[in-house]
Amino acid sequence: MKIATIIARVLLGLTFVAFGSNAFLHFLPMPPLPQGVTGEYLHAFFASGYVYVIGGLQFIAGLLLLIGRFVPLGLTILGAIIVNIWCFHILMAPEGVPPAIVVTVLELFLLWRYRAAFAGILRA
Repeated sequence: MKIATIIARVLLGLTFVAFGSNAFLHFLPMPPLPQGVTGEYLHAFFASGYVYVIGGLQFIAGLLLLIGRFVPLGLTILGAIIVNIWCFHILMAPEGVPPAIVVTVLELFLLWRYRAAFAGILRA
């Protein structure tokens, strides 16, 4: 189980380091913005500079997972980002749900493996 935890931590960390750094380095090609509400949302996301905040948080949280230090903090940051990913894809772009499922499964598995770190906030 320890090997599965390391694999999940590295996969999730690499995913968010790559996509977080893409906000700054633009190494993944960006298709043209779609029409409608999705395009308006993405335009505001990029024009406001909010993409840099989210990209920075993704990069830092992914790095925490890759390094293996402060993993619960990285999982907490990514938890909020993953909820926003789900909201975006459910409400505006359902075609992106499969990658959201993958990162959610990895996140939930890691939350379960690091559940002792979250015991204090889950006590009744």
